[in-house]
Amino acid sequence: MTHLTFFIYLAIMAISTYLIRAIPFVLVNKQIQNKFIRSFLHYIPYAVLTAMTIPAIFTATATIWSAITGFIVAVLLALKGKSLTTVALLSCASVYAVELICSLI
Repeated sequence: MTHLTFFIYLAIMAISTYLIRAIPFVLVNKQIQNKFIRSFLHYIPYAVLTAMTIPAIFTATATIWSAITGFIVAVLLALKGKSLTTVALLSCASVYAVELICSLI
């Protein structure tokens, strides 16, 4: 890939990303009153984060068992209301422990 091609691709991506964010500000001048649209827009970040995170969880480890263990630990701790740091550290520790056990077997 030449430098010119790279910068053309970069410019196209920058413009398209900017337009996706700028068009709603230009088209919508007042606050959205429709409850359905408001609730839909409220849950989009959670849906996108989930769609990006779940596949990564199951492909980032050497075995599926460590991925499942880490996922279950993370979900249980999150449902108990633990902090993000606690959830991340304990789920990573569980993945490490299962990976260690699997490597010894």
